[in-house]
Amino acid sequence: MRSATPHNDPQRVIQWGMVGAGRIARRFAQGLAYVPDAQLSAIWSRRAEPAQALAAEFGGEACADFEALLASGIDALYIATVQDSHADYAIAALQAGLHVLCEKPATINRPQLERVLDAARTAERLFMEAMKPPFYPLYRKLRAHLSAEPIGDVGLVRAGCSVPGVPHDHPSLSFEHAGGALLDIGIYEMFLAVDWLGAPREVQTLGRLGETGVDTFASLNSLHERGMAQLFCGLDLHGKGDALLMGKAGHVTIHEPWWNPSRATIRYADGRVAELDEPFEGGGLNYETAHFCELIRAGEMESPLMPHSKSLQMIAMADAARVALGLRFAGE
Repeated sequence: MRSATPHNDPQRVIQWGMVGAGRIARRFAQGLAYVPDAQLSAIWSRRAEPAQALAAEFGGEACADFEALLASGIDALYIATVQDSHADYAIAALQAGLHVLCEKPATINRPQLERVLDAARTAERLFMEAMKPPFYPLYRKLRAHLSAEPIGDVGLVRAGCSVPGVPHDHPSLSFEHAGGALLDIGIYEMFLAVDWLGAPREVQTLGRLGETGVDTFASLNSLHERGMAQLFCGLDLHGKGDALLMGKAGHVTIHEPWWNPSRATIRYADGRVAELDEPFEGGGLNYETAHFCELIRAGEMESPLMPHSKSLQMIAMADAARVALGLRFAGE
């Protein structure tokens, strides 16, 4: 989709603003050093000190409030806050004429995401959920390899990760901030399922809620347009983070951590084995950011690698899983 006004100079420096100053914000700022013709110009966070510290380290202005950030002359906004605030920040930025790259999950439910996408269409600005795996060199190399030497249509995706020991006061365990394993971790696995298998048709979920009221473990079986997925995510068990793609002529293992992919093994039914090894640089967020900058310069409103349809399909899976677990956040 092409509607936004393109920047005619292909080398024009894209000026970035950032809302939020936590760990993922720091990784984004670090990654910008690996993105050609892009720089951090402005930062705002509810807590002034972390924003000032990031500005001092990476450059840019620490803004006094969110409105000042929107008016700071930036081209694009990266949203790096807790997920219950994503929709409000995204809509405000789009209405202010900015392009928006929003950390995953883009919103906490599908109705919120539909409102964000409506705002993007109305403003004719680019919006993309910051789902990093498809932009990594390994993932792209795997796609190219399977196109040239296929394993047949992928009919099963199996993936999961569970990380125990999360501090009790961490946003991942916060009901107020719409935390939980499904939205914090499972959204990655949901991406992998829809990326290879298409839109979900049915989602079956078992899981449990923890002391704070959010899901601490969930296991999903899902039926898609082109196959089935077996997914898990958790905050109270330790589980391996690799992924499996199965076709009639072979299978692929994306080695852990599959969401920061650097190695994959393809085993063919005829006995052939192919090993892919593709290291990444800059922490990994730089690849999605570089892609986003290219889209801005081209005047695009949607990414072909991370289109709005995938975000809608992913959050629909999360919605269905939360319904099965009886988990509803404030205002839903």
